[in-house]
Amino acid sequence: MRIAHLSDLHLLSLEGAIPFRLLNKRLTGYINLRFRRRAIHKPHAVHAAAREIRRLGVDHVVITGDVSNLALEREFVLVRDFLQRDLGLAPDRVSIVPGNHDAYTKGAHRSQRFSRYFAPYLRSDLPLDTPPTSDGGIAARDDGSSVFPFVHLRGPVAFIGLSTAWPRPPLVASGRLGPVQLRALERVLAHPEVRRRTPIVLQHHPFHNPTSRAKTLLEGLGDAAAEGRLLRQVSRGLLLHGHLHRRIHRKLHTERGHIDAVGAASASLLHESDERMAGFNVYEVDDAGAIKGISSHRFVPGQEAFREVPVPQR
Repeated sequence: MRIAHLSDLHLLSLEGAIPFRLLNKRLTGYINLRFRRRAIHKPHAVHAAAREIRRLGVDHVVITGDVSNLALEREFVLVRDFLQRDLGLAPDRVSIVPGNHDAYTKGAHRSQRFSRYFAPYLRSDLPLDTPPTSDGGIAARDDGSSVFPFVHLRGPVAFIGLSTAWPRPPLVASGRLGPVQLRALERVLAHPEVRRRTPIVLQHHPFHNPTSRAKTLLEGLGDAAAEGRLLRQVSRGLLLHGHLHRRIHRKLHTERGHIDAVGAASASLLHESDERMAGFNVYEVDDAGAIKGISSHRFVPGQEAFREVPVPQR
């Protein structure tokens, strides 16, 4: 099974950014877009990545958040068009989770704007909004609606989509899972359909926090330690994330093995460094669920092409 991993698309549309909608955290984001971010995040790199992913003939695509900049409706329409027209894959071949920019304001978070726009990609094979059954399983809701975490069972793997996205004050980009989602994740990991597959956890914020407590509070994952306690039972798997805008590969050691924690670069960021230049990752998983390869594809500006580069290990 071949899996492509995109992150931090930051597709931009300022349509809908009328003055009264900027009287919140969006004001600082809007200023950043006008004077800096817009100059380095380029949508043509994202569209080129979609073409290359189609050429590679991947089986599944995962997107680990920050698809937008200000969580405006028009931005989510752009992303939905990208999924439908550029990637051109059926919803059951795409798994997508939100990032902090996709829950940029309390209004966007409260209205579940991300979930409404991307509902077809969030439908879970094991819905978790009902209590576990008497035998420890997970009862499905009759309407099949999805919540975080969602689970996509695909061949030898189980994609587990988590949301670390919460509205934060200006200049703060940290995330958290929260106790309800953590309890649901515990049930997911214990479910027999997941246990017999290799879990691939999708979240925006990395599991490994910065060494500085201050930096963790500003941009890290608040309940990483609680998530780590749940993941200790896993013998092998992937934890895929974005947020850092760079390629990075670290290991999360568990009681019976390890999980490869891999970050993708921003799909739209033009940068002189191989570690940060726009692109996407590819993972190869065999029929038995073993992870056979981890690689990254770096965008080459001017050529609208990609070259394979290693994912730096830390």
